[in-house]
Amino acid sequence: LQNGAVPGEQGKQEKSVKRGNWGNQIEFVLTSVGYAVGLGNVWRFPYLCYRNGGGAFMFPYFIMLVFCGIPLFFMELSFGQFASQGCLGVWRVSPMFKGVGYGMMVVSTYIGIYYNVVICIAFYYFFVSMTPVLPWTYCSNPWNTPDCVGVLDGNLSSRTALNITQLLNTTQKRTSPSEEYWRRYVLNLSDDIGNLGEVRLPLLGCLGVSWVVVFLCLIKGVKSSGKVVYFTATFPYVVLTILFVRGITLDGAITGIMYYLTPQWDKILNAKVWGDAASQIFYSLGCAWGGLITMASYNKFNNNCYRDSIIISITNCATSVYAGFVIFSILGFMANHLGVDVSKVADHGPGLAFVAYPEALTLLPISPLWSILFFFMLILLGLGTQFCLLETLVTAIVDEVGNEWIIRKKTFVTLGVAVAGFLLGVPLTTQAGIYWLLLMDNYAASFSLVVISCIMCVAIMYIYGHRNYFKDIEMMLGFPPPLFFQICWRFISPAIIFFILVFTVIQYRPISYNDYVYPTWAISIGFLMALSSVICIPIYAIYKVCRSEGDTLLERLKNATKASKDWGPALPEHRSGRYAPAFSPSTESHLEVQPLQPEKGQHEAAAASPVQGSNGSAHSQDSRL
Repeated sequence: LQNGAVPGEQGKQEKSVKRGNWGNQIEFVLTSVGYAVGLGNVWRFPYLCYRNGGGAFMFPYFIMLVFCGIPLFFMELSFGQFASQGCLGVWRVSPMFKGVGYGMMVVSTYIGIYYNVVICIAFYYFFVSMTPVLPWTYCSNPWNTPDCVGVLDGNLSSRTALNITQLLNTTQKRTSPSEEYWRRYVLNLSDDIGNLGEVRLPLLGCLGVSWVVVFLCLIKGVKSSGKVVYFTATFPYVVLTILFVRGITLDGAITGIMYYLTPQWDKILNAKVWGDAASQIFYSLGCAWGGLITMASYNKFNNNCYRDSIIISITNCATSVYAGFVIFSILGFMANHLGVDVSKVADHGPGLAFVAYPEALTLLPISPLWSILFFFMLILLGLGTQFCLLETLVTAIVDEVGNEWIIRKKTFVTLGVAVAGFLLGVPLTTQAGIYWLLLMDNYAASFSLVVISCIMCVAIMYIYGHRNYFKDIEMMLGFPPPLFFQICWRFISPAIIFFILVFTVIQYRPISYNDYVYPTWAISIGFLMALSSVICIPIYAIYKVCRSEGDTLLERLKNATKASKDWGPALPEHRSGRYAPAFSPSTESHLEVQPLQPEKGQHEAAAASPVQGSNGSAHSQDSRL
């Protein structure tokens, strides 16, 4: 008996130790908050809000959060936690849909490539802020144009006195020193997406730095990244609060905040507003990226992921709204300073964080200190998301190969993925890099996410079966999912997602960056990127059906969608009920059950099968582990 129990116990521990687990529950929550709260909360949400009618955008945003965001967030967390597998391994639930996992990997790859480029620009600004005077403060630099008017130049008032008519004419085409620094010096922007020009070496160096930092934090997987998030997930809130307090004490801040909060209700009828709200929820919460499934797969089996999903989703959206206050108080101040409407001040796209913010920072006392703090916050926000993107790809590869060699060499897999990500990011550091970055942002990572989420809902609820899934959650958490979530998963979330897709197709407009309109070939590449993640789903499904057993197509389909034998909780002690190993009498699972059986059962089992031999084989198997 003793000899039968001990190796089994070791096997159980080995299983979770081998793959890795969170040190404690706080690490998981902080990592998920760091993953969900990213650069998008600062440079995407306020920009979408500003573009889509201020406070009116909040209405579709929160509707999407309640009916789509939180339910999908809970679904992905529970899905990954139940199976303790990454975004590929979980599809044992219905092998035909494994293409959804590959789609998630493709999306995470695209986002991982361009996300680190944004982090590298933040690194660049962080380093150049270490000067007595910020380089974008005045208009007296070699890269400035005659149109440049700085908020601190002093020439604004003198020019007003000299020629007020001329100033009124130039106000319309006024450019700020920070905007010229961003476009003409940092990016050295080319005139066309096809004209790559030279690689901007300072950005390339910063890209190398950001990939090295990400790799070092993930060198031991979730064991090391779980410790780093104590700082990366909490410090940004300190900086946001400092900037918020400074922002609301400025003249004109209230005007900016009113612009942010006053709803333009006519815009609510525009499908683009609803599409932006949905994609922002997906983008921000990280639904359909595969990261949530991956992070939850390192949880303990009985962790309350229902509670976690609500805490993390609400924290994320509250952060977005809070960051919007910080941005708009400063935009209102700048608009007041220049005597123009708030809508005239801001730049579109990620430039908002690299133009509006830096310019506002020049108005604060000891501006380099604020600038260093602010860009350090951006770096931390970005890294929290980047950790999970890289871990998603690495976990998917390691779980898929699954042998002991690759588990031992996981660090080298991480290094390989990081080097590949760096090399693929190099074109984004050229003079046309920002065009490519925005193209990837708009096409690779917006509505393909919606399609993937929709198919995932359908696969779990209708192919695997909602009753089966609700039973799985009850077995894991001790209670079934609340009725609201059951209804959302089965009907509301897929329906909303489907209607948004239809609206978006009808309302589609090609992408542009300020005055630059993208050529047709570039937009075609954008569509191909969006398609490349979605096309994995039908391709893998056809492949799986062809490889399945069965004489007729219907039989093959049934076999391809049926949950595989190894679907279920990863650790044998959690495989109870319909997952109990009674019907799959392998030596290892038979052995694991033994210590849990009463004495009488042990003797019956001994009479029925040669225990000595099975124990011996389990021993040798364990020593190999």
